[in-house]
Amino acid sequence: MSETAKVPGVKTLGIRLPDRLHAQFVMVAKLDGISLQDACVRGVELYVEKKQAEPNFQARVAAVLEEIERDAAEQRDAIQSMFGPKAQAARTPSSPAKKTATRPPRAKS
Repeated sequence: MSETAKVPGVKTLGIRLPDRLHAQFVMVAKLDGISLQDACVRGVELYVEKKQAEPNFQARVAAVLEEIERDAAEQRDAIQSMFGPKAQAARTPSSPAKKTATRPPRAKS
């Protein structure tokens, strides 16, 4: 598989490092006997764990989630408004759902 081939569930990240930091990074990974890729993954995991342990992290996450939900509601309203008032009325929760007839399964010969 080529370096640029897409692997499902994996993202590619390109970073720029100052020469000195890169040299140190290469040496530390070599001393640990791991690839730069594995060292990067470990570094990102440690960073995420550290941030999650911060006292205000959960509150910050909750604020972002609320913002995402507000944005989604605005987008949903904008899309629904394009269908016009009749379509909006038909989509209200008070409208009964249409029932469709179902056929019994065919008998096997």
